[in-house]
Amino acid sequence: MHSVASLLIEVGALLLLLGLLSRLAIRFGISPIPLYLVLGLIAGSSGLLSDGESSEFIAIGSELGVILLLVMLGIEYSASELVTNLKQSRAAGLLDLLANGAPGFATGLLLGWSPIAAFALAGITYISSSGVIAKVLSDLGRLGNRETPTILSILVIEDLVMAFYLPVLSVLLIGAGILEGGITLAISVVAVVVILYLALRHGDRLSSLFSAGHPESLLLGVLGLTLLVAGFAQQVNVSSAVGAFLVGIALSGQVAHSAGTLLSPLRDLSAAAFFLFFGLSTDASLVIPMLLPALALAVVTMGTKVWSGYLAAKWAGIGVPGRWRSGFTLTSRGEFSIVIAGLAVSAGVEPLIAPLATAYVLITVIVGPLIARVPDAPAFKKWLSRHA
Repeated sequence: MHSVASLLIEVGALLLLLGLLSRLAIRFGISPIPLYLVLGLIAGSSGLLSDGESSEFIAIGSELGVILLLVMLGIEYSASELVTNLKQSRAAGLLDLLANGAPGFATGLLLGWSPIAAFALAGITYISSSGVIAKVLSDLGRLGNRETPTILSILVIEDLVMAFYLPVLSVLLIGAGILEGGITLAISVVAVVVILYLALRHGDRLSSLFSAGHPESLLLGVLGLTLLVAGFAQQVNVSSAVGAFLVGIALSGQVAHSAGTLLSPLRDLSAAAFFLFFGLSTDASLVIPMLLPALALAVVTMGTKVWSGYLAAKWAGIGVPGRWRSGFTLTSRGEFSIVIAGLAVSAGVEPLIAPLATAYVLITVIVGPLIARVPDAPAFKKWLSRHA
């Protein structure tokens, strides 16, 4: 009975603190992600969670958080939108991949890490935070801007790349031999392609299984299907996150809209648990030595993201101010970067990848929304007019 009471007290206190931190973040117009990570680092290093029971509870919530983050991201896009965006912005997407993944891979090798750990770091520096960027666009009133479709296209392509990157990373992390790894990877890629095909051709049939007018059955059905597919995906080393993402893509119409509305509060709760648990499982004493490498990596990769975003908008025919807005807006990294780091940590590939990823995400998720405002600053507009 005592252990149950301790569990309730610890979890209740942590949730209350998360709620207060979220309110604080809203007041200052920033993402709550860095505050959740810092709380996890403090709680984990201070020994406040001595019995470990709440950590196990939060760990389960964090797993659900990853799945819900990805299914909600998939719900935002239809399969046809993915294919259309891939065709229209493939050159910009390729530039984005090379310009922002290469610095992470090179940094991993320079730190003396294995090629597999460096490959994981490449994914961390490549993928922008869709959640943070969507909030920035909304807060700054840019949802109707001409450059916004270009920004969203880049985000969609990055999400699609993740659908193939995560299975490859998973195979590399399990340390399979060439033959076994090749077979596992082939199964993973085929599974992704099949699910994408079914989503594109028969997504309406899947959506017809649910009723948008019955919230209870819709919530239970979509959540059950998501967990089921995520579990099967994990079985074939595709990653449960990718399975959830593809379920979201397959849903369409009013069912997708209603499911997104119903799942949002649960997503927010579980996502907060995910970031908190990542902070709890990261050795805070290792974060400080990683601050300088993380800062250097953030400066380089935020610069490459501005460059690739600028060129993507230029190729789309956007004016110069919109090109800069596109580049600066894309600089934040967040949830997916932490997901990748979590996979690497779970596999025991490189112990320093967690503190480096934590410091890196903290820097970019704080600085990113701030520098997204730079193109609207009078001084920057004056600079642009002089160099037009």
